[in-house]
Amino acid sequence: MNQKEILRNIIEIKRKNPYSEKKTIDQLRKETENTTALIPLPKSTKYKNVKVENIEAEWITCGDIDKNKVFLFMHGGGYYRGSVATSRAVVARISKEAKVKCLSIDYRLAPEYPFPAAIDDTFLTYKWLLNEGVDPQNIIVSGQSAGGGLCLALLLKIKENNFSQPLGAVALSPWTDLSQTGKTMVTNKKNDPIISKKYLDRFAKLYFPNSNNMSHLASPIIGELSGLPNMLIQVGSAETMLDDSKRFYEKAKKANVNAKFEIWEDMFHGWHSYAHILKDAEKAIISIGKFCRKLIN
Repeated sequence: MNQKEILRNIIEIKRKNPYSEKKTIDQLRKETENTTALIPLPKSTKYKNVKVENIEAEWITCGDIDKNKVFLFMHGGGYYRGSVATSRAVVARISKEAKVKCLSIDYRLAPEYPFPAAIDDTFLTYKWLLNEGVDPQNIIVSGQSAGGGLCLALLLKIKENNFSQPLGAVALSPWTDLSQTGKTMVTNKKNDPIISKKYLDRFAKLYFPNSNNMSHLASPIIGELSGLPNMLIQVGSAETMLDDSKRFYEKAKKANVNAKFEIWEDMFHGWHSYAHILKDAEKAIISIGKFCRKLIN
């Protein structure tokens, strides 16, 4: 089977199980856990539970790594689902390519714990790493989807609390705008088999109920971006959330942030998870590795 057929098959499977407002949060959470449990971990993957204050977390490594370099990762899932387990395979592959030790966290989820629980947990974890003796210049922060938004919000939280910025950031299809104002919410509506504006509107309200008083720590696109570290942003061209990445990148460049932006042709939201069968997912993770190694060396 060639790559076009593999991509087509993945998208067809996604379309056969579309999002429905009738699905409960528990149903959607279980779907994510069950689906990602089928993704194989790369060889040499090792993971170990760790407590960060009251936060469950996991150290993940794969292959030869520099134990002094830490990649702090926040999983995706619309702030209401997802876990360390659902992103373990992606994080392990990044560890292998970037040659870093990864710390993946189970931040608190909505609706049980709405904003600012997730960003508070993320910032607490960053401070914990510093207290453990990790130099900020040995830390790269990252996340996917909602976690991508979290990693960018973390940079803003770090800045406003006068902490030292990490060495860099890697945002994968970040959710930067909880108001869903990007044009691709409409123009990519038929292309994206996973994420719709209706879906995001539902879970934005669960995470941040008072949308009339939006915070830059929930929608980092409205933040003041000067002084942020080197960053890589990756997004698929078929995503409804394409403009979340594109507009953030453009704003970051205007603020003189050294940002790199990659649009991956025809890729859907969450394509990195299919690196075991999809070449463009594997290549995207290789690109992440190169970006990280260049910063570190």
